[in-house]
Amino acid sequence: MSRINYGTRARLGMLLPSGNQAAEPQFQAMLPAGVSLHTTRLKLTGSSERDLLAMTERVEEAAELVADSGADLVVFHCTAVSTFSADLEHSIKQRVARASGKPATATSEAIVAALGALGARRIVMLSPYIDAINAREAAYFRGAGSEILDCAGLDCRDANAMMAVTPERWREFVLAHRNESAHVYLISCTTVRSAEVIEELERELGRPVVTSNTATAWHCLRKMGIDDRVEGFGRLLQEH
Repeated sequence: MSRINYGTRARLGMLLPSGNQAAEPQFQAMLPAGVSLHTTRLKLTGSSERDLLAMTERVEEAAELVADSGADLVVFHCTAVSTFSADLEHSIKQRVARASGKPATATSEAIVAALGALGARRIVMLSPYIDAINAREAAYFRGAGSEILDCAGLDCRDANAMMAVTPERWREFVLAHRNESAHVYLISCTTVRSAEVIEELERELGRPVVTSNTATAWHCLRKMGIDDRVEGFGRLLQEH
């Protein structure tokens, strides 16, 4: 039997920051057999407000291109941009859907859905970001009904710096922010190497650990009607 995955069950289209080095490898590991990933990139490598907003300028072109792959769903996959504000999130999803002719979602929406599926309201939110991005993201999740118990970042300013943070450093960083009142720990950002330590952290913390990539993989699978439980990346991907 061929091990080549042509998306015979479903095809996921993704609009990804150009500097992202983690989302595609992690999604390839998380998506079950018969579900394929097809990406188009939008320019983003930095962390300034100007950098983030510039990623949205060519959304229509990117959405049209990824739709050519036969994608069943298109996700705008950048946490910092999609949580910039609820208004921007709504605009991006509308633009993607119109341009692609496909259902559209975003990382922000996926995380909110994941938190709901886990019954998690009280969150410890950790990221590689600068303070300005963390503040906007925390405001977005508060607006969606979450209580942010703790919010901390590593002050990384570009994709290479974010990728340089090792899985072991993520484990140490999360454990340093242990909070017994938390319902869930959120590791925010689509270009970090945190997937490798999710299950270890869940055992140590006794709480679910959700990342931008696990939340989005889970959300997109469920929206495409794929109910497979995926092993190796924490409790969320076991949820229907």
